[in-house]
Amino acid sequence: MENVLLSVSDFVALTNQTLEYAFPTVQVEGEVAEFRISQGKWVSFKLKDDGAVVNCFTALAQMRTPLEDGMRVVVIAAPRLNPKGYFNLNIRAVKPVGEGSIKKGFELLKSKLEKEGLFALERKRLLPRVPKHVAVITSTESAAYADFVKIINERWGGMNIEVAHTQVQGIPAPDQIIRAIRYFNSLEVLPQVLVIIRGGGSAEDLSTFNDEPLVRAIAESRIPTLIGVGHEVDHTLADMISDVRAATPTNAAQILVPDKQEIIRSARAQANSVGYLLTQAIDSYSERTKDNLNAAFSRIQEKLDGTFEQLGILRVVVSQLNPENVLKRGYALLRGEQKIGATLEIETMKHIITTEVQDVRQK
Repeated sequence: MENVLLSVSDFVALTNQTLEYAFPTVQVEGEVAEFRISQGKWVSFKLKDDGAVVNCFTALAQMRTPLEDGMRVVVIAAPRLNPKGYFNLNIRAVKPVGEGSIKKGFELLKSKLEKEGLFALERKRLLPRVPKHVAVITSTESAAYADFVKIINERWGGMNIEVAHTQVQGIPAPDQIIRAIRYFNSLEVLPQVLVIIRGGGSAEDLSTFNDEPLVRAIAESRIPTLIGVGHEVDHTLADMISDVRAATPTNAAQILVPDKQEIIRSARAQANSVGYLLTQAIDSYSERTKDNLNAAFSRIQEKLDGTFEQLGILRVVVSQLNPENVLKRGYALLRGEQKIGATLEIETMKHIITTEVQDVRQK
């Protein structure tokens, strides 16, 4: 190619072909400066270190995490020489690096989503008490997934679990997880719960779950979401946007299903408690019934005693009025009509006397 005469356009094109062949993509780390958004569609900024500066350019839709000046990032980009003679990095992906920049990106996106109301409690959905059909998105090669399945089987078992294997860290991870979310949401029969889990890791490892498109995909899921990422002290935007947050993958399994042994123990305890309360109630009822019967018997006895007393009095009266007793006291019984010429019988204790009425006078 020595002494080849090139036009400017050909030179730029040849340079870009050479760059594309030699460096189809590069990863470059540096500090963001002069961050700009143009026309609501394009992003430009400078990536710098102590010795150099390079221009970066991308579409706003390519930005997965909000940026601002001073943040340290790694860009995955294609180097290009544009027709105006400027050397650019055409950005394909950007991710903050270092604890400070990761935290800053987290706070910027959190504030943005918060203003949209995506963390509001009224958006949260309840999980079914014992789901029968669950979708899980994770790395099936991870210890987190093995622990999750082990706990599910120990606590309940018999659940239909569909698994989508994805990466859970690194540049490809967010898009893989998004595709899995969309797949499960497209099923004719939706799973009852969508579970996303991964074990612990560094802030950079967990930054996958602070990816804006991924967080929005979780928010848009038609299936209630349960997210268990990292350890209890770790917090991601995926946790915050989900319907239910689990502290760990193991905790996600514990939240998802109850412990059948604990339910059995609880049922037995409740049965024993009910049995005790029932015995107490029966004893109390028996005691009250006994007291009521005794009181009733006492009232009946009182009435009987009163009745017997009245009968005794009546017996005396009747005895006194008995004709035989009257005769014993020296009286006589008179039978017949009390008119002149009539015959009368006079009965005493020992005799019956027949006589004729000679005279009847008024007293």
